[in-house]
Amino acid sequence: MTIVWALLAALCNAVNVITQHAASISGPKRTGWHFVSYLLHNTLWLAGWIALAGAFVFQALALSAGQLSVVQPLLVTELVFALALRRTWLRQPIRAVTWWAAAGTCLALGLFLATAEPQGGRPVPDSRAWVTVTAATLGAAAVLAVLGTRGPPARRAALLATATAILWALVATFIKTTTETLSQYGVVGMFTHWPLYALAASGLAAELLQQATLHVGPLSVSQPLLVIVDPVMSIGLSVWIFGEYFTQDPFHLAVGSLAFVALGVAVAVLTRTAPPTMSAEAPGPTVTP
Repeated sequence: MTIVWALLAALCNAVNVITQHAASISGPKRTGWHFVSYLLHNTLWLAGWIALAGAFVFQALALSAGQLSVVQPLLVTELVFALALRRTWLRQPIRAVTWWAAAGTCLALGLFLATAEPQGGRPVPDSRAWVTVTAATLGAAAVLAVLGTRGPPARRAALLATATAILWALVATFIKTTTETLSQYGVVGMFTHWPLYALAASGLAAELLQQATLHVGPLSVSQPLLVIVDPVMSIGLSVWIFGEYFTQDPFHLAVGSLAFVALGVAVAVLTRTAPPTMSAEAPGPTVTP
């Protein structure tokens, strides 16, 4: 069920992006409170928030049942679901190379999970691990975010996207720990323990940083990093905090590593060849070497 929950979370994330975008572009041209009022009364926009809530619930279910190193890579399929929705719902023309990249994403992801065999882990890490991991993660994200305040737009987008992805990986660890706290202490007891508040604070910081990332530079630079750095960092945190591990077979481990590299390449091609906007007329961009 871990895989099912994770795929449903990815689908809900894709639905959220598409519905809220469709609601936003169909609204009145005026900005300010008129536009906000329009969105609050727009069924499609509200459905997007329901989808976002569903994504959080499904991700929490997946993380409570399975390994972080399995769930977070599976969320990459959000790009594939979004591509299908853009074609069937928004009627966007999608280039053949983009569909091939989507197929490659799914194939590489499946090969990675089948050969690397993520497994093991402990539900309750010790306090020392939490302190060191949180300090290191927040420190790295803060340094990258500060560096991302200067320079050309592409460089800023790359640095901020990397910082954002690192924070989202940390958020995933807090989601997993919060679900464990819920199962042990119940709803009331959950509010008396730190993971819930760490989740709220880190989630808010990650969302704000992501909005800044999407604002400063080209999506073709930020999106691949947002999608790939998150599972890479999540795998590292899964080993560091939860003690998860992979197969001991050298051949399988090598194949799994190569599959993960192929996954990154496929995601980069998918994001760079997909239509740059969600307008129905938007053609796919031309990728130059």
